[in-house]
Amino acid sequence: MALSALKPGAASKSRTRPRWYLELAVIGAFYGIYSWVRNQFGSAAVGPAEAQANALLVIDWERSIGLYFERDLQDLFIGWVSFIQFWNLFYGLFHFAVTAFTLIWLYWRFPRHYPFWRNTGLLTTGSALLGFALFPLMPPRLLSVGGRYGGDLPETGYVDTVHEMGGLWSFTEGAAETLSNQYAAMPSLHFAWAMWCFLALRKHLVHPAAKWAIAAYPWLTLFAIVVTANHYWIDAVGGLGALGLGWVGARGFHKWRERE
Repeated sequence: MALSALKPGAASKSRTRPRWYLELAVIGAFYGIYSWVRNQFGSAAVGPAEAQANALLVIDWERSIGLYFERDLQDLFIGWVSFIQFWNLFYGLFHFAVTAFTLIWLYWRFPRHYPFWRNTGLLTTGSALLGFALFPLMPPRLLSVGGRYGGDLPETGYVDTVHEMGGLWSFTEGAAETLSNQYAAMPSLHFAWAMWCFLALRKHLVHPAAKWAIAAYPWLTLFAIVVTANHYWIDAVGGLGALGLGWVGARGFHKWRERE
């Protein structure tokens, strides 16, 4: 995204920019604590039977409303290896890269708006822990693989595309398998962060291409998380719920600060 596509931040200079090293320390510490807490739940606390049972609840509910399409969507594209590999890369890279870009750009050009959106993002991430703790959910990619974390439902037919076709890393092998919560699927923070990026940047974009790109980003993310079998579509709805909690919490905090 060209930097010229964003509005100048002259109007935002009324608020002093926070010290960058303190921001790095706060965000880094928060994410470290969040990761540790997240990994105490899910696959570290329950067996695959419970996570699979929750997955079947999700599938049955989606079927009951006529919107269970994840397997069919993956089947449409699974034979196109290069296409799937692109979405594996999208899934592994954009999640962090676009979020980091959004934070840095707001910090540098719009310091007046930065604290609110930083706090919204942190609270969104923190609120996701509720879902991970209360509803450990086996993602589609694990339903038929067996093993330590996988299910015994080969009839579901999902392919773990990152593991089978290649990506930045696989969550089913090496350190990532044991250090990550395999059942942290509900809510989808991939989708929550993508929508957060859109909301945070949408008023600061002037070029039509940039506006279209950031508006499309959450929906491209939704496609990526489903076609790679990392999430059910309902996980994205959960992500919106987490984002809503984060937004309300940040708004309440900032109103409280303004009254001081």
